[in-house]
Amino acid sequence: METQSPIILPPLPILFSFFFTVYLIAYFIVFRTWSPKIRPEASSCLISLAHGTPAVFFSSYALLSDPATGFAAANTRLQNSVLEFSVAYFLMDLLHYLVFFPGDVLFIGHHLATLFVFLTCRYVASRGALAVLGLLILAEVTSLCQNVWTLANARRREVEFAAKVYDFLSPPFYVLYSIVRGFVGPFFVYRMTAFYVSGAAEGLIPRWVWLSWIVVVVAAISVSIMWISNLWVELFRDRSGKLEKKTR
Repeated sequence: METQSPIILPPLPILFSFFFTVYLIAYFIVFRTWSPKIRPEASSCLISLAHGTPAVFFSSYALLSDPATGFAAANTRLQNSVLEFSVAYFLMDLLHYLVFFPGDVLFIGHHLATLFVFLTCRYVASRGALAVLGLLILAEVTSLCQNVWTLANARRREVEFAAKVYDFLSPPFYVLYSIVRGFVGPFFVYRMTAFYVSGAAEGLIPRWVWLSWIVVVVAAISVSIMWISNLWVELFRDRSGKLEKKTR
């Protein structure tokens, strides 16, 4: 019998309203003096901050509080609630991209695929929260650093302090992101894939569901690795150029 968790998250419509409100506050108040070109991106970062770190704590608590947690275990009420928390965020951020960046097919596709994983785990299989929330933790553990880095990057050519923050954060952020997305994430996906391929989830989670999860996650991790690899190349090129100027 499932024990009642002291953490209670509101239903999906209220969670969506929360992220929608945060976005409006960000766009019209917090970043009202920023250039119209970067205000949408900055507002997206703020709702990402409101989602990322809380999602790590909510997911960790939801998994640790369930002694029966496994890759094919039935979702608890709290785990379903955390899934809805993330669904609300991704719906809001998807709306942001559809309004301001309708041509950004990569991010729109990413958000649709992510929503597919969350929604099938929550409403179709009603199982597998360990896999999905585990992946969510790995995806969002770098969220705080990444969003501060993104905001600094957006303003570094206009504000000297932003440039300093960007230069200071880049190496540690790249290292953390590389470790999580390049090593920990793939290992977790390997364990998850081995479990499902073994047939341990047969009759519990439809095969097309867990197969689609694996395809989406492998694609997302592959794109992440390419992205961080390009950033490392840019960083070394930039630092090498600065070093050459100093030695002349």
